[in-house]
Amino acid sequence: MSYTEHSKRVFLNTGTRFQRSIIWSMGAVKLAAARANVSLGIMKQDMGQAIEKAALELMDGLHDEEITVDVFQTGSGTGINMNVNEVISKRATEILGSKVHPNDHVNMSQSSNDVVPTAIRVAAARDALLYLIPSLKELVSSLNAAAQRSSEIYKPGRTHLRDALPVTLGQELSAYAKAFERDSQVISASVNDVKELPIGGTAVGTGINSPVEFSETVIRELNKIMDLNYRMADNRFMRMRLLTDLVNLSGSIRGTSLDLYRISQDLRLMFSGPMTGINEIDIPSQEEVAGSSIMPGKTNPVTVESCLQSSVQIMGIDHAVQLAGMLGEFELSMGIPLTGYDVILEIGLLSESVIKMAKVVIDNIVPNKERARRLAESSPSLITIISPYIGYDKASKIGKQLAKGLSLRDALKELGYKDKEIDSMLDMKKLVKGGFINK
Repeated sequence: MSYTEHSKRVFLNTGTRFQRSIIWSMGAVKLAAARANVSLGIMKQDMGQAIEKAALELMDGLHDEEITVDVFQTGSGTGINMNVNEVISKRATEILGSKVHPNDHVNMSQSSNDVVPTAIRVAAARDALLYLIPSLKELVSSLNAAAQRSSEIYKPGRTHLRDALPVTLGQELSAYAKAFERDSQVISASVNDVKELPIGGTAVGTGINSPVEFSETVIRELNKIMDLNYRMADNRFMRMRLLTDLVNLSGSIRGTSLDLYRISQDLRLMFSGPMTGINEIDIPSQEEVAGSSIMPGKTNPVTVESCLQSSVQIMGIDHAVQLAGMLGEFELSMGIPLTGYDVILEIGLLSESVIKMAKVVIDNIVPNKERARRLAESSPSLITIISPYIGYDKASKIGKQLAKGLSLRDALKELGYKDKEIDSMLDMKKLVKGGFINK
């Protein structure tokens, strides 16, 4: 009976399987290792080519149903490494026509202890660069465009959920554009650190039973497969013992999900209504699915709520990554398979969330211009601004009128001010620029 079959009795059997990305990366490492072993003269070319072909098939998804080990397994990841070794061994034996051993050949010059920490880093960096960073750029672009379109949509600012001085919708959206631009930079910096790979360290980091040139050769081959500038670890002992670089990447993803949560909450509140809420924006795309099974015509911010749930999930997963990073002692981390699985899950969740936020929500926001301006002109905070124009006593009367629900414009009219005078006092364009408004 194979290692994989035996392992099912002792590993957990939760049905949690490694993502396609990690299987792809394991195949890529095995392919690169076979090429390195051939080029270094310690493996025959025909055997190396058989392993290469089998590894490519694994990368292409032809053997996914054979990768059956649970994520909750031995902490070093030996389970996934041996499962992959056995799948490639079986297929390479068919290709070559003679025995290709899972340990002696497919795992030549390697150990689970350097292969799996390498593969999860390959997968995390690859997915972040191919999916997450481009998705964030799309969101930043959408927010900047929406901010430009709404640069003259005046609305009340709110602090502590109470009326504050006016801002533009564009100013609010520009804050999030800048936030996600910063988030993208932080994630990119974390990814750059993750690109350092410990392959070649074998069992404990010393590289026993592996040629001195093996690490450099494998990484060169990996960069031929995907031109993402992977690098040899400055210290393989550190990269095998500690997963802090992946914990940091997870943390940067958590920070981004926090910003996603915040913009989702703001959009949800601005979309609230239409009659009894804030109702400063409409999001027509949200009408594509019924908002209620009992109330016909009800529209809910379904995409925004999906992003809120995704954000919460990412924050929870990040905590698991932190704890997984603490597992282990001395030469090896014991949270390798879980960390790999969770970081890839986070990247996938956030990539999908931000692209949906960009394309389904931000690109489709329609400001309720008149409603927003009326709310801005009803804010009691404006009394402070007009007080120098009309005097303290009149300003006090205005305050009482606003408390009864009258707009500032209507209250000023009741005091006898003309539209032209009111327009001058309530020049929103001037108010949202800040500075001394009476200059």
